[in-house]
Order: sequence, then structure tokens, then C-alpha cells
Amino acid sequence: MARDHIDPRLSAQQGAPAEAIDLRDRAADLVRAFGKSDARDRLIGLRQAVSGRIVFTTSFGLEDQVLIHLIARAGLPIEIVTLDTGRLFPEVYSLWEQTERRYGVVIRPFYPRHEAIELYVRQNGINGFYASRDARKSCCDIRKVEPLGRALDGAEIWITGLRSDQSAARGGVALAEAETERGLIKFNPLLDWSREAALSFSKTEGIPLNPLHEKGFISIGCQPCTRAIAPGEPERAGRWWWEDDAAKECGLHVGPDGNLVRAKAATAAEARP
Repeated sequence: MARDHIDPRLSAQQGAPAEAIDLRDRAADLVRAFGKSDARDRLIGLRQAVSGRIVFTTSFGLEDQVLIHLIARAGLPIEIVTLDTGRLFPEVYSLWEQTERRYGVVIRPFYPRHEAIELYVRQNGINGFYASRDARKSCCDIRKVEPLGRALDGAEIWITGLRSDQSAARGGVALAEAETERGLIKFNPLLDWSREAALSFSKTEGIPLNPLHEKGFISIGCQPCTRAIAPGEPERAGRWWWEDDAAKECGLHVGPDGNLVRAKAATAAEARP
């Protein structure tokens, strides 16, 4: 598929000071360049347009497996990393090994700081995250958010498997979003895919998937914080189900105000010629 014209500002010089790069403008450029492309061309075009480090974070969910397939089959030099919280399902570790063997890739793990985990458990108990929302968020911060910061250190682009129809809170997800707090751009190649489309593609391509999906575990996080959903429930209803909160976010995709990060400038730019 032919790609749209790419603004030359996309090819920022490596080593350029972060303050000299307008992240919102660059995110808008990516939206204009690849908004109408398919997922494969979005990934290929992104790698060609950006000279810096690109990191894809996987939790081995449906969308993440689709992206690993696309990245590996296209031979793209994109780093694949995962956050091993220490509380994952056994099926996730099996899929991790299977995925590396299938695609010939190395998925780099990032772990929580052991001192922080030890202190948290001493103060809250091994399953203290059930006690309150603050306790749960603190656990997520230690096991996910802090390791993510290390995984993305020095990255120019962060690729995720977010889809805009996963939840009401994610409905405003854009193809490219300025993550000003982290000093990078978040790129969501599957934002306009449906779950059905991802499942169909995975079946056609023979992509290995987590067997828990067939048991009603649609969105899979840490084992003690994930349950299967009932028919008709939203995809993310099984995450932190004991909390009365429709957002269902761990902190990886939210800003300092606790709301899902959205690049309004990039979203608006999509409608401009």
C-alpha cells in the first residue's frame, strides 16, 4: 500500500535535545501519514520514518500477539519487551516461550525492584491489594509502572496494543499520542481493529494465543487481579473486578491526573487535510 506524504519533521536527528522536539506536532504528523494505512504498513512506515529507539511492550494478550506476528514477519528492528510482575498466570509464561520459539525473537523482561516488593508485602500483606484502591494502585505502580519507566528509558516511540473499543475509557485513543511526561510518542497500530478482527486474523495466520481466552479471560493481567467475564460484560470487566470503577486501568496508560492519556492535538489533526 502506498504511504501518504511524510512530514520531514518525523525524521528527528538522534541525540537531539528533547526540549527541541514538539511531541504533539510529531504525533499529529504520524496520524496524518499513517491514519489510513493498515496495521502492517503502519509499523513498517513508522520504523522507516523514525530513526530512534522503538519499543513494543507486550503482555501476551490477543492484540499483542498480533503485533508480534506483524513485527517479526516484516523483520522490523523493533525491541519487544514485557513486564513480568511476578504474579502472572502460568499460561502466560508458556505462551512467552512458545512465541519466542515460533518467531525467533527475544522478548526482554523487566521486573519490579525487589526492595519495593519486599516493603510492600511487609506493610500490606501478600494480597494486600484487595484492601483498597490505593493499595491496589500502589502494587501496580511497583510491579508495572516503575518497570515500564525503565523499559522505555531512551525510547522515541512506544508501541502498544490498545484498541479504541476495548472500553469506554479507551474510546478516545488515537493512532499516535504525545506522552509528554515520558518524553515520547505512544503509537497504537490496532486502535481501529475490533476484537473479532484480531481473532479472525490470528486464526488465519496461525498465531499462538493464550488458552485462557477461550475460558472467558478476555483481558489478562496478574492472576489474582483477573477473572473470566460473563456473557455481555465489557472486555475489561474482569480486571480488578472488586473495584467500583469503570475505567479499569493499572496506571500504564494514564497521566498524573489518573485519566487515560489522550493526544487531543493528534486526534484533531486526523481531520485536517
